[in-house]
Amino acid sequence: MSASVRLDLADVGVSLGGRAVVRGVVASLRGGELVALIGPNGAGKTTLLRAMAGLLPAAGQLRLGGADLAGMTPNARARLVAYLPQGHQAHWPLPARDIVALGRFAHGADPARLSAADAAIIGNAMRRADCAAFADRSVLALSGGERARVMMARVLAAQAPVLLADEPTAALDPGHQIAIMAVLREEARRGALVVAVTHDVTLAARFADRVLLMQEGALAADGAPDLVLTPDMMRTVYGVEARTIEIDGERLVLPWTAA
Repeated sequence: MSASVRLDLADVGVSLGGRAVVRGVVASLRGGELVALIGPNGAGKTTLLRAMAGLLPAAGQLRLGGADLAGMTPNARARLVAYLPQGHQAHWPLPARDIVALGRFAHGADPARLSAADAAIIGNAMRRADCAAFADRSVLALSGGERARVMMARVLAAQAPVLLADEPTAALDPGHQIAIMAVLREEARRGALVVAVTHDVTLAARFADRVLLMQEGALAADGAPDLVLTPDMMRTVYGVEARTIEIDGERLVLPWTAA
C-alpha cells in the first residue's frame, strides 16, 4: 500500500428519491489516515460512504488517485476500494472461509482453487479479525458479531488501498470493538486510506486521526478529533452535554446527558 493514495471530493452531492441527502461535501483524504465519519441519524454518512465506494451516482467530483471514480470499471474499482456495508448480511450458507475468499475475487482468485499466496492472505485476514476458529462453519450459523468479523476479514483480504467500513463495530462486544478499531488503525499505518462510519464518538476520539462530522447532509466539521469532538460541537450537532477525560495520555469524549 502507498500513503500516496488520495481520494478527493469536490462539491459532492447525492440525491435519493428527489431529496438532497448529501450536499456540497469538499474534502481531500489521504493514505495513512483513519478517518471517522460521524454524525446524527439521517445526517448522510452511509450515503456519502456509498458514493465514495462508487455505488451511488453523485454530483460534483470524486477522484481517486487523480482518476474519476465514476469512470472506473467495477473490477478496477474493486481492486482499489474495499467496502464493508452496514448490517453484515449474508444470503448463502457458505463456509466463513469462502466468504472471506471473495475479497480476493477482484485480484483474479478463484475461491474454489486458491493459490498458496491467496490462501495465506485469507488466513491472515481471518486471524486479524478473530474469526479463524469458525472458518469451516456456515456463515448463516454464526452470531451477528461473528458474522461481522467474517465480513471485516473479507475486506481485509482484498488488500485495497482504500477501505470503507460502515459501522464496523456495531454488532461487536467491547473487546472486539477495540480490536477491530485497532486493526483499522493498523491498515492506515500501512498506508491505506481507511474511512469508518461510527456512532461511537469515544472510539472515534481514541483511534481516528481525523474526524468528518456531518449534519443534515453537509460537513459540519473536519479535523483532528480534539478539534472536532468538543463539548460545544457535541451540544450543537448531537444535542448532548459531553465530558472529556484523559486516560494514559489519550483524550476521550463521553456523551453524558441530553442537552
